[in-house]
Amino acid sequence: MKFLIVLAVAVACASADVSHIVTPDYQVPIVKSNFDSKPDGTGFNYAYEAGNGIVQEAQGVVKNPNSEAATLEVTGNVKYTAPDGTPVELYYIANEAGYQPTGSHVPKVPEHVLRAQEYIASHAPKVPENSLKAILGKR
Repeated sequence: MKFLIVLAVAVACASADVSHIVTPDYQVPIVKSNFDSKPDGTGFNYAYEAGNGIVQEAQGVVKNPNSEAATLEVTGNVKYTAPDGTPVELYYIANEAGYQPTGSHVPKVPEHVLRAQEYIASHAPKVPENSLKAILGKR
């Protein structure tokens, strides 16, 4: 009797549908892929498209490549559909000024914050020379 129960459980396990375990939803095929880089190392560009509709492109350029002030500037965009069905497009630039994204879903900086930043920049406190020496130590 025990043998029949063990055999029935083994047959049930063997015939179970486990395709969702073997191929999870997070494995998405890459439909197109492209990568190019300049032989001298001063730039690149890449693009790909995934099977779930995500598309990304980016270009990178080294500015002032033969100097101590060499910087990398990357521009690119990403397009996809949000889970609620909304199309999302993100454009960005990353350089010596930092990462600067733009897109319909990226919140805008409120006007009062921009005014406050301008005020703070134009009214920076002046540190008396004596205070600075006390902080840094006498040299």
